[in-house]
Amino acid sequence: MSAEPVDAALRALSHPVRRDLVRHCGRGERTVGELADLAGSRQPATSQHLRVLREAGLVQIEARGNRRLYRVDFQRLSAVHAALHDLWGSHLPRLKAAAEELSAIDQRPDD
Repeated sequence: MSAEPVDAALRALSHPVRRDLVRHCGRGERTVGELADLAGSRQPATSQHLRVLREAGLVQIEARGNRRLYRVDFQRLSAVHAALHDLWGSHLPRLKAAAEELSAIDQRPDD
């Protein structure tokens, strides 16, 4: 996947409400009303967040009668995961070791 779709997806996921919406949509198809209730926000705000997620390719919408159902695009989410793994995957053990070293230094008693 090129950088542009991944960048758009990461920008979309930078907002905590949008991350919650992706989590909820990942558990099954949901209407905007259901998602607003689950996210604890108003329907117009939820609709705006879903628009950002849809434009980033993270959620899909399907019309069924007069209902619109949102679901996660797992293929796009998997591509974002792979891009993050490429970025951080080989560095995570070193990051963990550095964090543990700093934590050990912080926990030493003062002399």
